[in-house]
Amino acid sequence: MPQINLISSVDQVAERLRSDLLHELWTGTMPGVLRLEIELGVNRKTVEAALQRLEQEGLLKSQGAGRKRLIAKVTRTSAARPMRVAILDYERAVIHHLGYMVRLRHELLEAGHSVFTASKTLLDLGMDVKRIDRFVGRTLADAWIVCSGSRDVLSWFAAGSIPAFAMFGQRAGLKIASVGPDKPNAMIAATKELITLGHRRIALLCHRERRLPEPGETERAFLAELAANGINTGAYNLPDWDDTIDGYYEMLDSLLRLTPPTALIVDEAPLFIAAMQFLASKGIRVPEKISLICTDPDPAFVWCKPTIAHIHWDANPLAMRIVRWATNVSKNRNDVRQSLIPAKFVTGGTIGPAPRS
Repeated sequence: MPQINLISSVDQVAERLRSDLLHELWTGTMPGVLRLEIELGVNRKTVEAALQRLEQEGLLKSQGAGRKRLIAKVTRTSAARPMRVAILDYERAVIHHLGYMVRLRHELLEAGHSVFTASKTLLDLGMDVKRIDRFVGRTLADAWIVCSGSRDVLSWFAAGSIPAFAMFGQRAGLKIASVGPDKPNAMIAATKELITLGHRRIALLCHRERRLPEPGETERAFLAELAANGINTGAYNLPDWDDTIDGYYEMLDSLLRLTPPTALIVDEAPLFIAAMQFLASKGIRVPEKISLICTDPDPAFVWCKPTIAHIHWDANPLAMRIVRWATNVSKNRNDVRQSLIPAKFVTGGTIGPAPRS
């Protein structure tokens, strides 16, 4: 069973300051807590805890209360061996234009590795482990970053000899390094909010690997919360659909034509935007006729009125965790830690009381 760590604010601040020190942003003495508190936008207790951690690592040296810490002479950590790191995408989408993916590529290059996107995606390969086996065997790579893999796919990578990292996907309990948001509690909070508003017909729309061969942890939390409130659950609440654009729109059309749900929880921003477009084309107003929640944040949401109800989590720790894994692998250190990023439900203008029948 891999170790599961929750990436705390202290972890994030320590990693940021560690990187700045190794890149010689400061020399001589470290800025004081007050200045760092303002620059980083976090409270002084978090900054102080992060600085103490860097003292323990030997990067800083205390000069006593009220005096700035001395910066030890350090050299930027380099990989024991450069690696060719392949990114195996879930689908051909805009993921590589997202801020955390840009940062990830930059940080891996800074660490001395080369990074490239595999010529095929998981959807291109049909999530078929036999096809993935042949494809990985033909691809010259020392390590793989797998985006949103199914349980079968991540199990195959976990059992293999090539180092692999799971970014999102059904990874819980597998011996594979991973990172992703800790969504179950936030999903429960979102579901409770909808039920409090009178919603009984609620559907969660997510990709197939989140549903099969069995629902993921977040999806199970959703179904369990419905059941705890006396709502019978089944395929209606977690509908199946052909994992294509046409299949998604056909599912939406069928779902809304037969017994229209009063609320939709939609996994990932692209699916959420597609659902909003579909509803607009049918003249279905949000939230008057149907409430909408997205399970992820998106930079475009800040421009939306009404505001978007969603599950918020900080994407910055993603690159931090993956680069640390790559460094460990390059030094032949075993690293199968599973890291979780705190997540919370943020209410917004896309949810409202359930419409009267």
